[in-house]
Amino acid sequence: MYLYRAIDSNGDTVEFWFSEKRNLTAAKRFLRKALKRHGRPERIVIDGSQTNREAILACDITERLQDRSRRQLKPIRIRQRAYLNNRIEQDHRAIKRRVRPMLGFKSIATARVILGGIEMIHMMRKGQAKYVDTQQPSLTEQFERLAA
Repeated sequence: MYLYRAIDSNGDTVEFWFSEKRNLTAAKRFLRKALKRHGRPERIVIDGSQTNREAILACDITERLQDRSRRQLKPIRIRQRAYLNNRIEQDHRAIKRRVRPMLGFKSIATARVILGGIEMIHMMRKGQAKYVDTQQPSLTEQFERLAA
C-alpha cells in the first residue's frame, strides 16, 4: 500500500491519495487528480522513483497536447536530487507518527478512511481551511464545525 502526497513550496498540502500499489497507473491517477484540482506547476520535486518520473512526463505531454489555448505550455521541470524532497518527508512524518502505533491496516477501506481523517486534521493544524470569518478558528472550533 502506498500514500501519494503533494505539498506546495509553502508546505501546504496540495493533494493526497491512497493506493494499493505503487505503479505507473497509480502515479498517473494521483497526478491527474492533483493537476485537475490545482493546475500545472512549474516544477515538481520527487524522490528517486522512476515510476513517478514517467507518470509526470506522460501526464505533462497529454495535457500539453489537449491544451486548446494558443499559448505554448512549457514542460514541467522535474527535480530529482538527494535532499530536495526533505520538505515532503518532514511533512509526511506526522502521518507516519500516527500510523506506526496502529501496526498497519487490516483493509484498504479502513486505511483510506483513517488516512483521510489524519490528512484532514493535519491540514486543519496547518491553517489551510478557508472560512468566511475574518479570523482563523481554533482547531477545536474547526472540528466542531465539521462534526455539525
